[in-house]
Amino acid sequence: MRAFLVLLGIVLLLAAGAMAMGWISIDQTRPAVVQAPSFRAEGPKVSVGTTQRTVEVPTVSVEKPADTAQTNAQ
Repeated sequence: MRAFLVLLGIVLLLAAGAMAMGWISIDQTRPAVVQAPSFRAEGPKVSVGTTQRTVEVPTVSVEKPADTAQTNAQ
């Protein structure tokens, strides 16, 4: 793989040198026209509002476990 990359690099350097000396000439035969396509997208209409409602919230009770230091000391 390394040999292939070295060979490719040498070929590119030779081609660049030949172009610099005028031995190779590359001309554009027709102008390039780049035109970006246009898109149109329509999504659903969204309306945001607020309403007041009463919601029941459950109550939570937490019981602490017994103190294990006192039970281990006995």
